[in-house]
Amino acid sequence: MALLRIRTQIEDRPGRLADLTTALAERGANILGLSVQMDTEGVVDEFVVDAGDAWPRELAAAVEAAGGRHTVVLPARPHELIDEPTRALTLAARLRAEPRSLPRVLAELLRADDAAWVTGAAALQESGDALSVPVGPLRAVRLRRSGLPFTATEAARADALVRAAMPTDEPRPISRRVLLRDGTEIVVRPLEPRDGPAVQAMHERCSQESRRSRYFSPKPSLPRRALELFCEPSYGLTLVAEGPDGSILALAHLVHVLDPGVAELAFLVEDAWQGRGLGRELTELMLVLGRDRGLVELRATVLGGNARMRRLLASVGGRVRRTDDASVVEVRVRLDGRAGRATATPARTSTGASPAG
Repeated sequence: MALLRIRTQIEDRPGRLADLTTALAERGANILGLSVQMDTEGVVDEFVVDAGDAWPRELAAAVEAAGGRHTVVLPARPHELIDEPTRALTLAARLRAEPRSLPRVLAELLRADDAAWVTGAAALQESGDALSVPVGPLRAVRLRRSGLPFTATEAARADALVRAAMPTDEPRPISRRVLLRDGTEIVVRPLEPRDGPAVQAMHERCSQESRRSRYFSPKPSLPRRALELFCEPSYGLTLVAEGPDGSILALAHLVHVLDPGVAELAFLVEDAWQGRGLGRELTELMLVLGRDRGLVELRATVLGGNARMRRLLASVGGRVRRTDDASVVEVRVRLDGRAGRATATPARTSTGASPAG
């Protein structure tokens, strides 16, 4: 059995993965393992295949012809066929028993060729094909792997393994106080079912334009089912900003989507509170919470004319992609510290994001 690891980048649209699997099957390659990952330029598919009589160069050409890009084919070993969640859990258990084995465990997790401690300013720097995994202030493990660049998903996996093994911090407060630019103190906390009437009142106070920017329609109120959904952990996370008088001033959402390591970001800020720094505070908080949840990327679907929201997301590293609707753009914000280039690749449309401030 000739085992090969095939990694290729594909366009993020339905049918592309089927094209690749068909191309491999037509050349006699039997797919034994599949991983879908995110990277700075899109989706990366990684296969472990029994190549049969096919040559690596032949399979690479077939994958490229089926729509793959930047395809890499390398030898694989039988022990790499272990179930990935099982392997990660086994490594986490080993790391808890032997904390000093962190470099070796990370190298095994990501199949790296080399792993070493780095400290000081070097711990904050990325270099070439290396990946630096932070382990506390000014300390990191630097991984190197020849021939197969690390993806953003792999970086997130390494971060999650480190967090699982490190001593837990003090519990974060469920509610937190935020100071706006004018000195107003706002409380940001998770949405609760009891907030329904206050959320409805905020919607009624919002202008049609603000509601249209969030929902792509000027709906004056939310259905009861939508409010219930916002409180469901399986849906994602919804925060509310509460003013000094106890009224709800804004909603911020992290919505689960099917793409691995990705969540949808959306906001609705009451008109009277736009332009005061509330939107920025909520955005920065969502970035932190997204990283804590092991996410790789946040995406916001924004009306093209929503300049304020586009500027805000651009200021935290967001890059714009066109969608199949000329009036809508998608802004993607990376959470793994890797910058992505702006691209004109069409993206799929989804929920909206409101003006923010």
